[in-house]
Amino acid sequence: MRRAGELSPPSASLPAGAPAPARAHTDWATLRRLFPYLWQYKWRVIAALVFMVAAKVANVGVPVLLKNLVDAMSFKPGDPAMVLVVPVGLLLAYGLLRLSTSFFTELRELVFAKATQGAARSIALETFQHLHALSLRFHLERQTGGMTRDIERGVRGIESLISYSLFSIVPTLIEVTLVLSILAIKFDAWFAWITIAALAVYIVLTVSVTEWRTKFRKEANEFDSAAHTKAVDSLLNYETVKYFNNEGFEAGRYNDSLEKLRRARLKSQTTLSMLNTGQQLVIATGLVAMLWRATEGVVQGRMTLGDLVMVNAFMIQLYIPLNFLGVLYREIKQSLTDLDKMFVLMEKEREVADKPGAQPLTGLHQPTVRFESVSFSYEPARQILHHVSFEIPAGKTVAVVGPSGSGKSTLARLLYRFYDVQQGRVTISGQDIREVTQTSVRQAIGIVPQDTVLFNDTVEYNIAYGKTGAGRAEVEEAARAARIHDFIESTPKGYATMVGERGLKLSGGEKQRVAIARTLLKNPPIMIFDEATSALDSANERAIQAELKGVAQNKTALVIAHRLSTVVDAHEILVMDAGRIVERGTHQALLAKGGRYAEMWALQQQSGERAEEILV
Repeated sequence: MRRAGELSPPSASLPAGAPAPARAHTDWATLRRLFPYLWQYKWRVIAALVFMVAAKVANVGVPVLLKNLVDAMSFKPGDPAMVLVVPVGLLLAYGLLRLSTSFFTELRELVFAKATQGAARSIALETFQHLHALSLRFHLERQTGGMTRDIERGVRGIESLISYSLFSIVPTLIEVTLVLSILAIKFDAWFAWITIAALAVYIVLTVSVTEWRTKFRKEANEFDSAAHTKAVDSLLNYETVKYFNNEGFEAGRYNDSLEKLRRARLKSQTTLSMLNTGQQLVIATGLVAMLWRATEGVVQGRMTLGDLVMVNAFMIQLYIPLNFLGVLYREIKQSLTDLDKMFVLMEKEREVADKPGAQPLTGLHQPTVRFESVSFSYEPARQILHHVSFEIPAGKTVAVVGPSGSGKSTLARLLYRFYDVQQGRVTISGQDIREVTQTSVRQAIGIVPQDTVLFNDTVEYNIAYGKTGAGRAEVEEAARAARIHDFIESTPKGYATMVGERGLKLSGGEKQRVAIARTLLKNPPIMIFDEATSALDSANERAIQAELKGVAQNKTALVIAHRLSTVVDAHEILVMDAGRIVERGTHQALLAKGGRYAEMWALQQQSGERAEEILV
């Protein structure tokens, strides 16, 4: 059972030294953060830009070709050159330019794909590694469903951002520049000014309305994450839902989130329709003005029919991508928002971090563990440990007993350096664990926790997790020592049996024996047993206690227990209450003393399991 008194606090009251929440960035800051990941592939980026420009030059050449062909069609009826030049010239030149546009576009996609996917992979991996490096406090407070959704959208946002900005917005700007240059040089400036005016109105309308609409999209994303979080949390706690017959209640909570999501998406869609209507009005006005100016030029003899065809073709080519500018801008903004959320996760400060130049832990052949006047609290308002001092000599076993909430499991967390102490220090072989690397500290310690959580994989995978790369023979040997080998062999798939989400396909005792097996496989010099046999029946408990006693020989061991019968052989027993050590000594010495330990022993002897329930 989890000790409520030792849980970390809500984020509203972080203790001194806890990292402040990371803040969101501006769009430009997010782009600057993304740039180094892409610049690792700088030659691909440069090549992609060259192919992109080439594709747009070929695309702009199509209307120019059509103009020349139309103007050249001044043959008399029946002239043989008309049959030869027009069909062949039109088909070959037009087909070549169109093929060039597609060819350069595909080359751009092909060359840049590695950069896009590489950047997405690097950022996702870095985020994953950083999340594992964050403190236990962060992971106790997180909402797994929402966080995984943020990572998923962030990775997808990288691809969308690059696709929409580099392959849609930038090429359109290049094409607009080329078209405006041709129109201004070949004809009068009015063509360029009409186009610029239409583009300016279009862009201002699109940006302003999209900025206004962004809040609806953000709301929709928040409700989407909330709905996903509720669904994941409910499904992970499937048994609890069934125990209390609360399927309808969970469905109602999920439906509330879905209803809020529906309303937010309806607002988003309504405002999108308004934006699209305004955009079409601007486009239609610009096209009419341009064609009126071109038609007037043809009538007055200043322009040819070919010029009219070219202007019309230019406008169609420009306004087709512009027609999607609202969608592109919205998607780019959303991709930047999604990417920024992932960057914010990456920037969350580590509450527990290695000091610069920290060296690995040494002297582990005979490690001695000391707690020296340790005081600790998860939140300032509630102190958990008060000046706790004790020593676990090398190769000895020290047991800690006491009521729930007395701080027993906090000792294990501090030894693992899931948190740093506020006062005092914890040492292993005389070295303050804050001065050495966390990896070396945790490599030196093995734990059998009270609440065993397994990966949704095979039994073999979960046991071998204690020593990645271990062979089947080593896994089976550890399973035999934990008295679970025979059970595994009796199942249809043996060691390939899937244990289910969090190991729910196994009983509590089976999960605990798997946890014992993987810790035995790790074979570290320091062992922690946190109610290691609490889920076992009496027969298996006695058998495994004998195994654990053998395993703990010549190892430095910390045993946390409620059942006093499991710690009678410890070299020293510490009795804790309200974060303080109130008694210490051997089993016999504590009984002779007639204090708190003796009372607990008598109570358990008289009431058996009932006494254990009272203590828990």
